Amino acid sequence: MDIIEITVEEQKRIDAIISGQLDDVSRSYVQKLIEDGKVTVNGSIQTSKKIKLKPGDLIVVDMPEPEVLEAQAEDIPIDIVYEDDDLMIINKPVGMVVHPAPGNYTGTLVNALMFHADKLSSINGVVRPGIVHRIDKDTSGLLMIAKTDHAHKSLAAQLKEHTIKRQYIAIVHGSISAETGTVNAPIGRSPKDRLKMAVNERNGKEAVTHFKVIERFKDYALIECQLETGRTHQIRVHMAYIGHPLLGDMTYGVKKPKIKNEGQLLHAKTLGFVHPTSGEYMEFNSEMPELFHVMIKKIKGVEGGPRAI
Repeated sequence: MDIIEITVEEQKRIDAIISGQLDDVSRSYVQKLIEDGKVTVNGSIQTSKKIKLKPGDLIVVDMPEPEVLEAQAEDIPIDIVYEDDDLMIINKPVGMVVHPAPGNYTGTLVNALMFHADKLSSINGVVRPGIVHRIDKDTSGLLMIAKTDHAHKSLAAQLKEHTIKRQYIAIVHGSISAETGTVNAPIGRSPKDRLKMAVNERNGKEAVTHFKVIERFKDYALIECQLETGRTHQIRVHMAYIGHPLLGDMTYGVKKPKIKNEGQLLHAKTLGFVHPTSGEYMEFNSEMPELFHVMIKKIKGVEGGPRAI
């Protein structure tokens, strides 16, 4: 069993609080945990999924041991940007989990890949075949998928050596004064909340994010970020650290934003790497999703238009 403690920060339903803190775990799975008596609040078992908790309440979740899974192929449409004998480039939509996990055994990108791809690398086992790297459920954009173990090892080595070009776009809170900047701050588990990442000088690993402003608004900005390293939640943590959390970020963002979205506005727009077999440099780009256009329209509607950089 894995015991998880969550300190409530704002009044909200218990199932929403827990699902918002646990990556890759669905709300329906959380609700079943509550109904099965696996959740306590301030020391007492809580079986109502609808109860609202207040700041300071302590939730303890008794997470069952993960089941031994084997992903099954499912006929789920996916946007295949590029494919050859070695790899695929996928444009993942918002809301799709990358691989099976508790509460999300089906409907994931892996389930879709197993249906559409003729082969996938075996390095990450039967639950994550072909997965070289991942992005969060609510992050959209480009992912590299390895079809052979040779390709997987090559792409993984490039990730480790920080030679893969990875650019993202994001909408953040606050009008950033500088046109460009770099955040160089180590990231590790938060000492206050093990479910979160944080800038951690003592136990963190090197993390570097470069950013530039694409469009500036009164209280928001559209930015481009380039990763030099690839730590968990790196852009989300770094931008929150400098006072510009991502719009819609339920974990690191503003608690009561003027403009709301269920999930961070983050899109992986560019991937550049050396092909594992040909040795040629390849680069792929993805257009800004419609959701970004919708949110920018809302921002302009609230603020009365963009400001010049």
